[in-house]
Amino acid sequence: MKTKTNLFFLLALFFITPAMHSHNTNSGSSSKNMNQLFKEFSKKEGVERVNLGRVSMGFVRLFTGIKGVSEIEMLDFSDCCPRVKDRINREIISLRDADYETLISVNDEGERVRILVKLKNDAIRELIVMTAGNEPALIRIKGKIRPSEVENIMNKSNISKR
Repeated sequence: MKTKTNLFFLLALFFITPAMHSHNTNSGSSSKNMNQLFKEFSKKEGVERVNLGRVSMGFVRLFTGIKGVSEIEMLDFSDCCPRVKDRINREIISLRDADYETLISVNDEGERVRILVKLKNDAIRELIVMTAGNEPALIRIKGKIRPSEVENIMNKSNISKR
């Protein structure tokens, strides 16, 4: 499922991003916004947090040529107790942050994937990947990612040839 989801995600970004507007179409509200969700759950016992800041991303850029990404933050809940996993799963499913647009939402065999974007001036400023299920995770990619850079990433990963 992960390979299919990654492929679908990158293809969707390539074709949909240029047509997207900077306004939001999500409705409803949640008690938490995205920043609160990351902040609260990064402190839970058993959560593995990895953050690649500007300096780290500078080194990544040197070796990969990928431009526009300034920070990546990942929260892995694999080693958390069932109570924490249940809570994050509920939050992932119900989260509605007015600053983000849902790009993709997939429900497959009890696993859920949501990909949200925050757009500004025809660039992706944040991309959030949330997975709910047996192994929940949150990934936040910050930067100023242009649609042309998404195409470059796809070309480098040979996705179009698969």
